[in-house]
Amino acid sequence: MVVFYDEIPESLIEWIKSQRVFWVATAPMNAHGHINLSPKGGEDTFHVVHSKRVYYEDLTGSGVETISHLRENGRITILFNAFDGPPRIMRLWGIGMLYDGRLSSQSRCPYYRTSNNSGTVYEYGTPEYNALIQPATRQPGSRAAIVVDVLKVSSSCGFAVPLYNFVAHRTRLHRFNETKERVDRAHALPPDSEDLDVQQIDVPSNSLREYWLRNNTKSLDGLPGLLTAPDAITRIAPRNNFQSTTMPGTLRDLDTSNKGGHVVVKHPDKAFILGFFLGAIAVTACSKILGKMELH
Repeated sequence: MVVFYDEIPESLIEWIKSQRVFWVATAPMNAHGHINLSPKGGEDTFHVVHSKRVYYEDLTGSGVETISHLRENGRITILFNAFDGPPRIMRLWGIGMLYDGRLSSQSRCPYYRTSNNSGTVYEYGTPEYNALIQPATRQPGSRAAIVVDVLKVSSSCGFAVPLYNFVAHRTRLHRFNETKERVDRAHALPPDSEDLDVQQIDVPSNSLREYWLRNNTKSLDGLPGLLTAPDAITRIAPRNNFQSTTMPGTLRDLDTSNKGGHVVVKHPDKAFILGFFLGAIAVTACSKILGKMELH
């Protein structure tokens, strides 16, 4: 049975914070545009400000659909569902920017935004981003803070969602982004270079700035994506938090490769020792079983 709320119930805020994954859905105003649905994960990326506002740390990916759609119209739905414990599906319907109530002639949607609204896509390097995402805890590849004003909430059964056990967060994306940010740090401008036009500076190869410019400036439908982050990263070098910060619940020693689904062992010495002890335990157990069978 579904129950609707005007805000996030206090009893469910802690449940939201305990979830390991969530999904965000957005769409452009164009009826023929691409509807987007993106899974989001990572430890401590989703935050509840209060019962009517949430935000999450948006990490670099191969596309920029959510940011582009929010810039255009502000509509977004966030979904959580329980993979363990009591079944539950929870949706947060919201807008990514406040509006003045005037209906644009370009759309009948009351949440339509004109181009002079900056919205709540706070890109890397902006004061708003820095206030929400502290440099000491920022995750590698973090490109924006997405703030959502919650309009409606639903909680429903989720009986059809299967049970899964959480193993660990993947670290592959963090390693990928940290490798690129290392290049950005090496080419960062000195503090006394405010007069330099960063757009006239060569883009370092294999840097995060290069990746953003190549993959994150436009959506599939040509809507604008990242606007200021590619320039900001040349002046504000990202800190290396991947090595210095303990990332709870992450898979460090094993990672699943996309090449045939093989498992890559990053510490073969540890794997050998573990395998030796497991083998010894198995041999001992088998010997005892066989001994009992001979006695009978």
